[in-house]
Amino acid sequence: MSYFLAFATSFVLVVLLIPPLRKFALRIGFVDKPRADSARKIHREPIPLTAGIAIFVGFAAVYLIFMRDVWYQTAAILGGGLLVLLIGIVDDWYKTNGREFPALPKFLVQIGAAVLVYASGIQFVGFENPFNGVYVVLPEWLSFIFTILWIFGVTTVINFSDGMDGLAGGLSAISGGTLLVVALVMGQHNSAMMAVITVGVSVGYLLFNRPPAKVFMGDAGATFLGFMLGVVALDGAFKQATLLSLFIPIFALGVPILDNVRVVIARAMKGVPVYQADASQAHYRLLATGMKPVQVVSFLYLLNICFGLFSIVLLLAQQT
Repeated sequence: MSYFLAFATSFVLVVLLIPPLRKFALRIGFVDKPRADSARKIHREPIPLTAGIAIFVGFAAVYLIFMRDVWYQTAAILGGGLLVLLIGIVDDWYKTNGREFPALPKFLVQIGAAVLVYASGIQFVGFENPFNGVYVVLPEWLSFIFTILWIFGVTTVINFSDGMDGLAGGLSAISGGTLLVVALVMGQHNSAMMAVITVGVSVGYLLFNRPPAKVFMGDAGATFLGFMLGVVALDGAFKQATLLSLFIPIFALGVPILDNVRVVIARAMKGVPVYQADASQAHYRLLATGMKPVQVVSFLYLLNICFGLFSIVLLLAQQT
């Protein structure tokens, strides 16, 4: 019942907050403007960019109501999420004025948010050797690197996936739902609660972002959802993991991770900066084949559901 209430409350809060924030964004010009010369700007009218604020407020409020973890973990998760949101808002504001915000400040703030989470004790510490059952504890420096790279990586890939109406929000909801099932099977209440709140705010956002979108969450909302999905996996799926089950959270986030790893490798081989936006993601390439936007989004939803089901099957196989 607590999970249902958390989902419903987070969903309702986002639904109630988006309309007034949308009006405010239109009034101050905080909108994503269409561009005829861009393959990435396929909308035809200015779209408000304030849904990320509603997503954060909805998540934070419900988290404080339903979570009962230690104060410093609450401070790290919500504080880190707030940092990611704020730097995303700055980035979005630059874009509304036709300018690009430098990548370095975003990188440093997102890394700093991940360090806060690590310092609070939410971290990848090791895995169980499937051959002898011995739990392998990683050296502290390796645990630190893996934790930071995971949170930063998931934050980035969800942001990179935010290129079509309904896509990043839907992928986040699907991945969050998968991580919820994993946490419930593993008996991890905190991870399950964070996952269900993430699903709630994502679904609430989708009511306004389904084609044709009335509002965008911008880099602020996409990076926040990515940050939270990374934290959920660390606090749940990665705990007491065997060597094989390390792939469970990776498959739970299958479409955004695998597609954007491919994109990053391709950009690196071309000598293009990783943060330089282009139309190389799977959704743009599928759109170029003649598929309609709704078909592209539906296909990627289905693919991510398949990845999620595979990760759950992998988990259940580990349990037997």
